[in-house]
Amino acid sequence: MFSISPTARLRPSPFYDAVVKEGLRTAMVYNRMILPVSFGNPDEEYWRLINGVSMWDVGVERQIQLTGVDAAKLAQILSPRDLSKCKIGQGKYVPLCNHKGILINDPILLKLDENKFWFSIADSDILTWAQAIAGEKGLDVEIIEPDVSPLAIQGPKSEEVVASMFGDWIREIKHFWFKETELEGMPVAVQRSGWSKQGGFEIYLMDGSKGTKLWNIVKEAGKPYGIGPGSPGTPERTESGLVSVGGDSDYTTNPFEVRLGKYIDLHVADDVVGIQALRKIASEGPKRHQLGLILEGEIADPLKFSWEDINYMGNKVGHMTNCVWSPRMSANIGYGLLSVNINPGDPVEIERDGTFVKARVVDLPFI
Repeated sequence: MFSISPTARLRPSPFYDAVVKEGLRTAMVYNRMILPVSFGNPDEEYWRLINGVSMWDVGVERQIQLTGVDAAKLAQILSPRDLSKCKIGQGKYVPLCNHKGILINDPILLKLDENKFWFSIADSDILTWAQAIAGEKGLDVEIIEPDVSPLAIQGPKSEEVVASMFGDWIREIKHFWFKETELEGMPVAVQRSGWSKQGGFEIYLMDGSKGTKLWNIVKEAGKPYGIGPGSPGTPERTESGLVSVGGDSDYTTNPFEVRLGKYIDLHVADDVVGIQALRKIASEGPKRHQLGLILEGEIADPLKFSWEDINYMGNKVGHMTNCVWSPRMSANIGYGLLSVNINPGDPVEIERDGTFVKARVVDLPFI
């Protein structure tokens, strides 16, 4: 058992005090912040998400705000997805790439106004990246990290909880669309989104001093539905085929290799960062692809601090990038970043702690 030493380099979210009071047991670092992982009962937290409703502190999903006359121009330069038809109140999933077409983040872009955008980022420094690109292009845009922190409400009963707080209008919100509003005097934006496939919403709190207040309001509203704390780290994300950029990808991975090619629009302007490299990759075809793995054996240790080698007929053909026990499949499952010569149905072996574990390659998602 160990604790994290407080430091100004590691920021808590506005919901930190509330999650500690809920009984936080394990956490990880994400965007130089504390991301809750478990509250001591992973099985209960998993099934709550699958069958009911769970609330998550995802304040680590920082917003990179672009404002000014060139905000829309910069948003498109950063995004290899066509944003020309994006409307106010709409969000879009946008893989971000460097100049070589390597995947560096996969935020949700939210369009708040014609000259105001948020990138709700995954785990990498997009603030400095966006500032550097804007500076090089000489764009008239302000780029900041605003006081905005999401709280997620996920699971099949999440809509009932959110509707009880805001009203039935939330039932009409389409996936990734959002609306700015207030809740008991707190400025928020409500979006149908979240890192699960069980349905849900994210409430973007725009006043960090009110984190505990918002947490308690959601907790009270969710009591009739059995709400409880959880996190996006459950086996559900693997079962559902969700990609963890930075976990399932590395500094050599492009979007086509991890099933994100459908979010790349090759016709966007030549000044979009990475688009020319992405066109070349698309033309030549990626060398690897992401597939599922079903491992033999009983409950196994999860992936630790590095990817694990995958062999086929004695030759290394890729890596297993994550591994977890699936309660619904009663099997150890994971993702393989594999040579395109490996296909679903192929038998492979994964080197784990000096031993070889047999596995079968399958399509994604698992469920």
